Amino acid sequence: MKSENIFRVIAFGDVIGDPGRKALFSVFRKIRDKFFPDLVVLNGENAAHGFGITQPIVKQLFENGIDVITSGNHIWQKKEIFDFIDKYPGLLRPINYPPHTPGHGCAVIQKGDCKAAVISAMGRTYMDPIDCPFQRVESEIEKLRKEGINIILVDLHAEATSEKQIFGWHFDGKISAVWGTHTHTQTSDERILPRKTAYITDIGMCGSIDSVIGMKTSESYRKVIQHLPVKFSPEEDGSMEVQGVVIDIHKKTGEATLINRIKEKVG
Repeated sequence: MKSENIFRVIAFGDVIGDPGRKALFSVFRKIRDKFFPDLVVLNGENAAHGFGITQPIVKQLFENGIDVITSGNHIWQKKEIFDFIDKYPGLLRPINYPPHTPGHGCAVIQKGDCKAAVISAMGRTYMDPIDCPFQRVESEIEKLRKEGINIILVDLHAEATSEKQIFGWHFDGKISAVWGTHTHTQTSDERILPRKTAYITDIGMCGSIDSVIGMKTSESYRKVIQHLPVKFSPEEDGSMEVQGVVIDIHKKTGEATLINRIKEKVG
C-alpha cells in the first residue's frame, strides 16, 4: 500500500497494434490492483496496426482506464487524426511541433486533491527537425509552475539514448519524471537523479517480444537484409509482454521517491 502523501503514476510503453492492446488489457486489471495508480499514461502512436491511432482506439483506451495518451512521430499516420485530435485534451501530440499545429502537447489531470501535468515531447536526433524540445518544455514548465502544478511528467519520444539522457539531466529537479519511448526496447537504467527526478531511457512496449520492436521478423528481414520494399505489420504470435514503469511522487514537493520497471508476461 502506498502512503497518502504519494501520487503514483504508471506509464506503459508504445502499444503495438491490436496484439499490443489485447496484451495490455489482458493484464491491466492485475497491474492496477497491484499498484493502485493515481494516474495511468500510455504511448499510443503505434496503436492502430503499428502506425498511428484512430478515434475508436482512443475511445477504447480512455473508457478502459487510461488517463493520458502520449505519442510521437507517427501521430499523424492516419489522416483522420485531424478530425478528432482537438476533441480529446488527454490525447497528446509532441509539444514541440510548431505553433498552431492541431492538438495538445500537455494535459493537466485532476486526481483527488492533486493536479498532475503530462507533457508529450519529441527528440530531434535522427527524428523530424521540429522545434527544440528543451526550450519548448522549459517554457511549458514555467507556465505550469505559475498555475501551482508541481507534479510534471514528460514522455520524451526520441531515438538517441544520449539525447534522452541529457534531457533527463537538464530537467533534473525541474520535473517529477521523464521517461523515454520510441525504441520499443526497455532499458535497465531506471533511477532517481540527484535532484529527485525519476528517469529511464526507454520504458519499452506492449506487444510481442518474438519480433523486431513489435513488428514481424520476416518483414524486417526483407527490409534490412534484402533491401526490398515492405509494409510493416505487428507480430501477432509469440511471447507477449506489457512493459512500462511505476513512479511514486511526493504530492507536496513533486519529488520522485521511487521508479521501478514493469515487465508483465501475458498468458
